Amino acid sequence: MLKDYLEGNSQFQQKAASWQAAIKLAAQPLLEKGTITEEYIEAMIQNVLDNGNYIIILPKVAMPHARPKFGSQGVGMSFLRLQEPVLFPKDEPVELFFVLASNTPDGHLELMAELAEILSDVELYEDLLKVQTEEELLALFNG
Repeated sequence: MLKDYLEGNSQFQQKAASWQAAIKLAAQPLLEKGTITEEYIEAMIQNVLDNGNYIIILPKVAMPHARPKFGSQGVGMSFLRLQEPVLFPKDEPVELFFVLASNTPDGHLELMAELAEILSDVELYEDLLKVQTEEELLALFNG
């Protein structure tokens, strides 16, 4: 299921100007498809400003998200891979972003569970840190 959401929603960039710019860039495919609004993107950034780096779920991996009421029009996920990490507050580097959107409080739980399963596998996590194309990314979710 995760693979279906990521297909066509993945980006690979050299760098971003800041962690805020990286979140905006990572969310762009969902914004363009109407899954989220600009307000949702601002809410994801505000979450970090208000609550700290809790969206960093593993070293180098962040999962920006916000509550449905802030402009999520459906369930979706997008992916961004940066060659040069951005630094979050407290100088925490992040290279991989999985933007999560849901229009219901629990609509994203299956996606999160599937992502958690991949990330909990050390080998798959290390492979994920090396992906350079959407094809390589999607191949990891075939298992």
